[in-house]
Amino acid sequence: MLVRLLYASRATQAPSATVVESILAQCRRKNPERGITGVLCYSDNIFLQVLEGDRDEVCETFNAIVRDERHEHVRLLKFEEIGERRFGGWTMGQVNIAKVNPSLLLKYAAKPVLDPFNLPGSASLALLEELIATASVLGRAG
Repeated sequence: MLVRLLYASRATQAPSATVVESILAQCRRKNPERGITGVLCYSDNIFLQVLEGDRDEVCETFNAIVRDERHEHVRLLKFEEIGERRFGGWTMGQVNIAKVNPSLLLKYAAKPVLDPFNLPGSASLALLEELIATASVLGRAG
């Protein structure tokens, strides 16, 4: 059974480009064998990530994220059974919010910043879908 999980977290330390690349490399290495796809969106110390795949694999991956010392305040925003993937083109795509038009963020929030802690999960998911539509996601799998 396929599921989609959306969560937000805060980085324990402001992530450098090296840390973000390390996280993405780990995802891109492990996710194909687990059948997990998704997108990681980040800004300053906030992560917003969607994971799709088999229920057990997605839950185990999420549990590992909750235990990861690089994350704190991990919050589950949305979890649902799905008939098909929306983020199947990425072993783990990435979006750096600093490179996104602020008006896109204003469509979903009061200020042009990534703040999934103060949005409904459905709005955060809609933002990620719009980022795909505007070609803001990098790292598309071949």
